[in-house]
Amino acid sequence: MSGVGFENIPGSGLVAPLLTFELTSGGTFESPARELIVGHKNTGASIPLNTPTPVSSHSEVRQIAGVGSMLEDKFRVARLNAPAQEIWVMAIEDTGTAAVWTLTVASLPAQGIGIVEIGGDPVAVTVASGDAVNDVAAALSSAINSYYDELSGTSLQVTASVTGAIVTVTARHKGAIFNDLDFHVPPTGNVFAGNVNIASTVAGVGDPDCSAGLAVLGDNPFDWQSWTFSDATNRGRYRDAMDDVSGQWSYLQQIYGHIVGAVAGTTSEVTTIGLSENDRHKTMIHYPNGAGGTPTPPWRWDAAILSRVVPWLVDGALGNVSRNQTGLIVKGIRPPRDPANNPDYPTRNAFNKSAISTWHVTASGQVAVDKLVTMFRLDPQGLPDSTFRDIQSMGQMMYALRRFRSFLAAEHGQKALADTNPTDLGSISTPKDVEGTMYRVADTMPGVLENARFIVARNPDNANRIDIMANLDRVNALDVMAGNARLYSQFTEANGLA
Repeated sequence: MSGVGFENIPGSGLVAPLLTFELTSGGTFESPARELIVGHKNTGASIPLNTPTPVSSHSEVRQIAGVGSMLEDKFRVARLNAPAQEIWVMAIEDTGTAAVWTLTVASLPAQGIGIVEIGGDPVAVTVASGDAVNDVAAALSSAINSYYDELSGTSLQVTASVTGAIVTVTARHKGAIFNDLDFHVPPTGNVFAGNVNIASTVAGVGDPDCSAGLAVLGDNPFDWQSWTFSDATNRGRYRDAMDDVSGQWSYLQQIYGHIVGAVAGTTSEVTTIGLSENDRHKTMIHYPNGAGGTPTPPWRWDAAILSRVVPWLVDGALGNVSRNQTGLIVKGIRPPRDPANNPDYPTRNAFNKSAISTWHVTASGQVAVDKLVTMFRLDPQGLPDSTFRDIQSMGQMMYALRRFRSFLAAEHGQKALADTNPTDLGSISTPKDVEGTMYRVADTMPGVLENARFIVARNPDNANRIDIMANLDRVNALDVMAGNARLYSQFTEANGLA
């Protein structure tokens, strides 16, 4: 009997002479590997709210989201760290009250350059001898509104107005997240030092409701998502959107995805947040705010760090998804001003054990990835479980499960099911055939899976169904190397080393 199967040419009834071929696909696999950047747009910007939008360049995002918008700024640092990554953006609505600050020019005892850093970006004004404070304030206000760094492409996420010697600075977007925006007058080589006073006059209030944005993701696969907003309510929304029962990881959706944000606070506060969660579909990165903390805004931290590792996390073919990421330099963010605020090893270790992701500062003063973890810590019985601790595990499973599904569909879709197929009919699949596919596919992922064992059987209550137990042993990141350097005065036969 023929083992050849056809999709369009009938297997019987053709009598007249005919030489023909049908053209079908043998199936192929390609991981979508998309990154999604979420943030606020400027008022009147053209990008619609809650609509994932593919973009290719920084200039395109500036045009559709607005100059100086949070969304533009997040994309800018994302592209710095992932130059070739497929990135989409989505605008969500801000809510609440916009933060406001005042910069008061008190006196100007000397001429020179005056500098105020806003979010780590230096706004410079030339001060001439005899300039009145009102004129300097007006020049500072104008410099804030027109600020653009041609090298980095940075604009400011604030606007300014002036009355007399007082410059009023207002966040472009509403919300509490802008309370962490850093204002700093460098103390040396700066005529503003001691002469410009900064005050927070209106605190930002409100956290966006991310529900609508999460809901519209629908069937769109975005494996890695930068949402930034890490208040308890939104963390709960992320959990519900991604969960394994009815969310994007559920058996009915199988869209997958992973959400990354930033959490600020003291060691105790951040650890408490980590220990309050148990969710393998979220990663929260420690953000060093406050006095002596980083000048870089929080939305840049998660966008930059995530984008730095995404090109590896989406690469199952070469095994980069499984690699240790420690030491990858992150572009576009700055370490704390006070080196005492750089997290030491005990702090980073405690954060990782408490489901908080970490970074470190290199000897050259650059921020580098330390260890990215999910917020998963406990099994269903409440016992410690590190299976899904590493962020690599989620990238590995997204790649592996999609690959299994792709080949199962290609080899066994639109087939009949029988226990055996003695005549090797191309229209029939057996449990042994499916098992063979699983082992063959597992063997094509040596950089993702170290071992695999499968049990494949027909369901006893449904003759049309095959059940697969896939026991997968993933490749692990090499995080720790420990050696014992033992020193001897002389190797001798007595110690067995002569």
